[in-house]
Amino acid sequence: MNCLVIGGTRFIGRLLVSELLKKGHDVTVLHRRPRHDLGRRVKNIAADRNDPQAMKAALAGKNFEVVFDNVYDWERGTTAGHVEAAVRAAGNNLHRYVFMSSVAAYGDGLNHHEGDALAPDDAPELYTRNKAMSERALFRLHQRMGLPVVTLRPPYVYGPDNPFYREAFFWDRLRAGRPIILPGDGRRLMQFVYVKDLVWACLRAIEEPAAVGHAFNIANASPLSQTEAVEALARTCKKPARFVRIPREYILRAGGHPMGPKLYFGVYFDMPPITQVTAKAQRVLKFKPADFLAGLKETYRWYLRHNGFPKPDYSFEDALLANAPVMIPAKV
Repeated sequence: MNCLVIGGTRFIGRLLVSELLKKGHDVTVLHRRPRHDLGRRVKNIAADRNDPQAMKAALAGKNFEVVFDNVYDWERGTTAGHVEAAVRAAGNNLHRYVFMSSVAAYGDGLNHHEGDALAPDDAPELYTRNKAMSERALFRLHQRMGLPVVTLRPPYVYGPDNPFYREAFFWDRLRAGRPIILPGDGRRLMQFVYVKDLVWACLRAIEEPAAVGHAFNIANASPLSQTEAVEALARTCKKPARFVRIPREYILRAGGHPMGPKLYFGVYFDMPPITQVTAKAQRVLKFKPADFLAGLKETYRWYLRHNGFPKPDYSFEDALLANAPVMIPAKV
């Protein structure tokens, strides 16, 4: 099929392009740059997906059967209006429109099923609000004009080529023999999905007729506590995990922020928990995610060869370790 990947040059999109080519699909990527490094088989369209007029002009006369909408603009936000503009610019020959949403679309809470209400239009977090509103807009288009939409709701995505300083954050510190700061009691739940499993679900979404008009939670079935997640990362690199538990309130008052620059627990890894139930994806898509440790081992091998993050700056963590009240003595 003739496939358009909106945002195909990094992490999820990059792997998706590779897998689409392996299956013999024709692939075009749309991004803001005039060229890419994905090879001659991949066509290029340069446009800003947050500019509806630019999208309309860039896609005029094109005939895509499948669109994978993977891009979210973290600086400006990508709204439901931007997403709907992409749909309308893509034409009338769509076999599938696959939208990369997020578990964040639920807003908060544990054990969400796909039928649960999404976050309201006035949700405080911009990312949450935009993902929820975009999904609602897409499903309205499905009801009104038959848009063959599928939305995917992954939690934390990990794996080779991750542009977020997450797995590498911990491996840098574990390999340096540094203690890991746990915010609070370390019991906040986290749910993960391996990037290869998420891309597999993208491909299944265009193959499975019963997927049309549905959302799917795409994740490992069992959440982990923050402590358990770090222990798994430690096992992967065969280094001991030494924890220091510092009250979250103290960390935040000292200037710590989940997105940095004063980072203390991996980019965006210290958030109120949102977890999901994956039974629908298992049933409809036959989704069978990789074991977390197996995925981490492959990711660690990539990290050893390709870790391109800047040299860690430990000054903020050192200040916390020197001055913060410790909830529980360091654990070896």
